[in-house]
Amino acid sequence: MKKRKWTALLLAALLCGAFLIGGCAGKSGDTIKIATKPMTEQFILSEMLAALIEQDTDLEVEITKGIAGGTGNIHPAMVKGDFDLYPEYTGTAWTDVLKNTEEVTPDEMYQKLQEQYKDQFNMEWVGLYGFNNTYTLAVKEEFAEQNKIETFSDLASFTPDMKFGAEYDFYEREDGYDPLCETYGYQFGSTSDLDIGLKYQAIGADEVDVINAFTTDGSLGAYELKTLEDDKNFFPSYYCGTIVREEALEAHPELRDVLMKMDGILTDEEMAQLNYRVENDKEDEKTVAIDFLTQKGLL
Repeated sequence: MKKRKWTALLLAALLCGAFLIGGCAGKSGDTIKIATKPMTEQFILSEMLAALIEQDTDLEVEITKGIAGGTGNIHPAMVKGDFDLYPEYTGTAWTDVLKNTEEVTPDEMYQKLQEQYKDQFNMEWVGLYGFNNTYTLAVKEEFAEQNKIETFSDLASFTPDMKFGAEYDFYEREDGYDPLCETYGYQFGSTSDLDIGLKYQAIGADEVDVINAFTTDGSLGAYELKTLEDDKNFFPSYYCGTIVREEALEAHPELRDVLMKMDGILTDEEMAQLNYRVENDKEDEKTVAIDFLTQKGLL
């Protein structure tokens, strides 16, 4: 009897241990890895995505913020499976990743991006957030007023005496510095390679005279800058959305509906305001993200 009793206890212990180990092993694989570019906007968006995923699923989220090189390093990491999803811009994907030069409407671009990302990379675009964070050029308001500069074309005659500043990616892009200069006849006196987060400090300190900026940048108002009109429509649309590896969607099909809650929830103005709160009011990006989602009734 004693032998049977100890055998039963041993079997029970083994089964319990197996259950615990299996449960732990399952849990360790249930982490969604999000990557972001080194931009305030991306930090906020990643916190929104994480908050929704963790609220609506049993998944955990790990965010890697501020990957240097942006798309140039994140996309290859996604292909390798180092990350599961990240916020990306349609124009960047179209020209920088897919190397497309065809001029298409925003709707056509999104449809083709969905098709080509699925075919080439086994990735999907799951919704667009609503705002179009396209490129623009920014100069100091005082300079623009004194010289009556409103458009990209108006700036051309002043460029030989000006210093241009942008992040490294912009000088390498198909829709970046060289094609921009060719389109508008720019001949800048010099250029500077700046970190995305330091461009505004540089123009504020007169280290550069012109920077490339995004239409939703929160720092535009803080540094009293004027954005110019792209009168030749050089830059394509840059609607932001979530790119997800198909493997992650197959393993966690519940992700799709959660991510689609971000579809169309942000205007250009709302995104700029959120960026301003983090960059200028020094609020925590997670607090700002959760506050916004709560106001929208999503949390």
